[in-house]
Amino acid sequence: MVLIEQADEWLFRLVNLSMVHPAADDLMVFLTNGTLSAPIVFLLACFIVIRRGKSGLLVILLAVLALGLADFIASGLLKPIVQRIRPCFALNHVRLLVSQSHSYSFASSHAANSAAVATVMWIYFHRGELVEKIFTITTLLYALAISFSRVYVGVHYPGDVLAGMLVGISSSLFMYLLFSWGFKNFIQPRIMRHTALD
Repeated sequence: MVLIEQADEWLFRLVNLSMVHPAADDLMVFLTNGTLSAPIVFLLACFIVIRRGKSGLLVILLAVLALGLADFIASGLLKPIVQRIRPCFALNHVRLLVSQSHSYSFASSHAANSAAVATVMWIYFHRGELVEKIFTITTLLYALAISFSRVYVGVHYPGDVLAGMLVGISSSLFMYLLFSWGFKNFIQPRIMRHTALD
């Protein structure tokens, strides 16, 4: 366990202190700030509705539910249980680029939430037309960039981010399977009965 923590700290210092450039600082602050990303989320929702019409609203609903579950697991369960101190408060000589409250570090809710949304997009769009495949790849890269930014700005260890991504992916897969099971066992039979009566 100590070896894992040492490797996590070494990777953190590599990203936070060595893999830096002044030109990248503003970009990383933008990526890590959820309120600044609101226009991107709006464009994402517009693309889903344009490509899928009314059924796109279900995709958005599933993404919101997966995000909510991921956030609850990361912030509501793991952080109070693990109680890991953020690197910006636990280590010396950290480049802290954003203001940060003294909340716990493990797991990263930013990584969990972005991975949850990206996974839902992958589920529904990765087999589509070229524009949908490009959309899927862009969404995945954006989620990875958000996760990376959390280490870059000094508020998470890489292990926190990796755990958050796994939480997000698992939450999306769980919600998708739950939705599919509910549709197959409850909604689809009612639609078929209604169609038969007509």
